[in-house]
Amino acid sequence: MEFNKMTMEIFSKLEQQWLSSQTTTASDARKTKILTIDGGGTSVLVAGAFLIHLEDIIQVKTGDSAARVVDFFDIVAGTGVGGLLAVLISAADSAGRPLFSARGAVSFLLNNRDLIFKRRHSGVRGLFRRRKSGDVIEKVLKSAFKDMTLKDTCKPILVPCYDTVSSAPFVFSRAAASASAWTSLDFELWKVCAAAIATPAILPPFEISSVDGKTSFVAVDGGVVMNNPSAAAVTHALHNKVDFPAVNGVEDLLVLSFGNGSLSCCGSGKKWSGNSKNTVKCVVDVAVDGVSEIVDQMLTNAFSCYRNDYVRIQANGFDGSGLMTAEKALKERGIESITFGGKRLLAETNGDRIEGFVQRLVNSSTKPSLPPSPYKSLSPLLDGR
Repeated sequence: MEFNKMTMEIFSKLEQQWLSSQTTTASDARKTKILTIDGGGTSVLVAGAFLIHLEDIIQVKTGDSAARVVDFFDIVAGTGVGGLLAVLISAADSAGRPLFSARGAVSFLLNNRDLIFKRRHSGVRGLFRRRKSGDVIEKVLKSAFKDMTLKDTCKPILVPCYDTVSSAPFVFSRAAASASAWTSLDFELWKVCAAAIATPAILPPFEISSVDGKTSFVAVDGGVVMNNPSAAAVTHALHNKVDFPAVNGVEDLLVLSFGNGSLSCCGSGKKWSGNSKNTVKCVVDVAVDGVSEIVDQMLTNAFSCYRNDYVRIQANGFDGSGLMTAEKALKERGIESITFGGKRLLAETNGDRIEGFVQRLVNSSTKPSLPPSPYKSLSPLLDGR
């Protein structure tokens, strides 16, 4: 049978597309997958919606209702409430499986939000209320994690906070907790979470000490300096040759970064003026949002030659059409930073972009690239989460 010129061109293009898809899949399989979750005050609405949608799509595309987010990522990082979510989905049960599903983690946080985030009070009566609030936080978090530590996670995690004693950021990590030379850097998971969510003006600083008592400091929410933990996660993967020996540059990484909505007055569609009663709050919120956006811009520049390997999902609320909802966050058109400045509005929605990322994860997945923590305690834990 003789093919005409047009037929040959069609088959040639189809062959090139097929070979390209195979190369991409093979390349993705070798990449280290990173998931990061921003902080954002006491709200988990936006990041929670993204996280649930991510796991739902994973289950649909794999046909496995037991599939979990951490099955497809090599490291999870989170700040503030994002850090609490990261710990919840990464903590391992007695069988080495994630203790919480994405939906279960979000439900846990929403169901206990009023207990955890109690505003501090001043005066003698306030001292008692602060102590009582701390007891409640300990009870709630211990109910989830018992005596688990940073070593008891399915995959490596990173959770930043700010040390008010040394006036410097401090990043909790499984790698540091597991290193034989740094045995004093292992912390109980409930304490990690309490430190991560100690949001100034809402909760008092949290006094934390390591399991062996050799390391201690006073922590506040890492969102004050590192609300978007993506840069910390990328840097960690590049330099942690124990967990990630094959990572030599950003070309070896696949990053999914979840924002948690805008905090600033400007981002929420409100006009910020010098006469506003919320000027101080606006300045603080703009600063926190600014840190997140700067990190996004830096990573966009770093991945300029591999722009599809870094995906930032954020609900910006630029249309000013009212309060953000989970459904609206997913249906909102994506916003992408442009290399060396500016942003552009994409045709795809946030939900579409998450689905596209999941397709790459599923196509490239064979088995978890990192084993469960060898330090996992076998003590029985509560079921049904």
